[in-house]
Amino acid sequence: MTDMVYGAVPVQAGEPVLPKWWRTVDKWSLSCVLILFGIGILLGLAASPPLAERNGFEPFHYVMRQAIFGGAAMSAMLITSMLSPLLVRRLAILGFLVAFVALAMLPILGTDFDKGAVRWYSLGFASVQPSEFLKPGFVVAAAWLLAASQDINGPPGRLWSFALTIAIVLMLALQPDFGQACLVLFGWGVMYFVSGAPIVLLVAMAVLVVAAGMVAYNSSEHFARRIDGFLTPDVDPTTQLGYASNAIREGGFFGVGVGEGQVKWSLPDAHTDFIIAVAAEEYGLVLVLVIIALYCTVVVRSLLRLMRERDPFIRLAGTGLACMFGVQAMINMGVAVRLLPAKGMTLPFVSYGGSSLIAGGIAVGMLLAFTRSRPQGEIGDILRGRGRI
Repeated sequence: MTDMVYGAVPVQAGEPVLPKWWRTVDKWSLSCVLILFGIGILLGLAASPPLAERNGFEPFHYVMRQAIFGGAAMSAMLITSMLSPLLVRRLAILGFLVAFVALAMLPILGTDFDKGAVRWYSLGFASVQPSEFLKPGFVVAAAWLLAASQDINGPPGRLWSFALTIAIVLMLALQPDFGQACLVLFGWGVMYFVSGAPIVLLVAMAVLVVAAGMVAYNSSEHFARRIDGFLTPDVDPTTQLGYASNAIREGGFFGVGVGEGQVKWSLPDAHTDFIIAVAAEEYGLVLVLVIIALYCTVVVRSLLRLMRERDPFIRLAGTGLACMFGVQAMINMGVAVRLLPAKGMTLPFVSYGGSSLIAGGIAVGMLLAFTRSRPQGEIGDILRGRGRI
C-alpha cells in the first residue's frame, strides 16, 4: 500500500550514505556549482595578481586563499547536501541564531575596512561577514514559520516571519548594506508569495520598499552617492563602473586574450564585485553566457524539482534558497553592466571572498539536500486525486 501511495523512488534498506546520496542528488546542479568554482579560480589567476602586487604579497596569494576557502566551501556543500531536511533545519536554525547575534553586535565590535560600511569582524588573519551566513539560516527559519502557519491551530508564522525580516532588514540598512537588505526582503517575499500571500499585500510591500528607498536616499550620503552615480547619463571613466563598462566593451565576443586584459590593473575590486568585467574582457561574451547559463541551470532545475515536493517547508525553503542564489548573481552582473546601482555584492562561487564562498557552499548544500529525490509521489498526484487509496 505504501508503494501505491508514494511509489516514486525505491527505498533500499540499509543502503550506505554515499550511494544513496549520489542516487538522489541533483547531479546537474552539483556539476554547475563545481564548474562555477573552477571558473572562479581561473578568473582569480587573472584578476588577483595586480592586487597582490600592490599589497606586497606573492602573485598568487589571493588565488591560494580562494582555493583554500573554496575547498572548505565545497566540503561544506557536500556534507550539508547529505543531511536529511530535518537535520538541515535544526542546524540552520542554530546557525541563524548565532549569525543574528553577530549581526546585532556589528556596530560595537565590527569594522568597515575603510569602505564606509561596518559589515565585517576582523580576525587578524581573515575577516567574517555575518550577513553572508545569516541569509541561508534566515531562509530556513522563515520557511519553517510560514509552513507552520498553514497547520491547523498553527502559530501566526506569517506575522512572526515578517517581524523577523523587518528586524534583519533594519540592521542591514544601518550598516549600511542596502544590497543584502533588499536580497533578504526579496527572499522572504518569494517564500510568502509561494505560501499563498495575496497579490495586493505584495504590491503594498513593493510600495513600502520604494518609500523606504526614498527615505534612505535623503538620509544616507552613501546610498545617495551610489544612486546618483547610477542615474547620471555620463559615466566617469575613472570610476569602478567606468572601468568595468569599458572592459566589457573591449572584450567583444571572444575577448582580448588570456592575461591580456587591463581592467584588473585599474579596478580595486576586480577579483570580487567586478569579476565579471575581467571575464568579459579576457574571454568575451562567450564565457559570460556560459556563466549565466550555469546559474540559470541551478535555479531552474531546483525549482522544477521543488514543484514536485509535497512538504510545504521543503518547498518554501528550497524556493527561497534557489531564488536568492539566482538574484544575487543577477545583481552582481547587473551592476557591472550598469543595469543596477552599485551594491557591493559578490558573484556566488566566482568572486573572491571567504565568507561569501563558505556561506554560499552551505546555502547550496541546503538546496541540494532539499531537492534530493525522496520516496514520495509528485504534488500533482494529490491535485489529480491519484494519491488517494
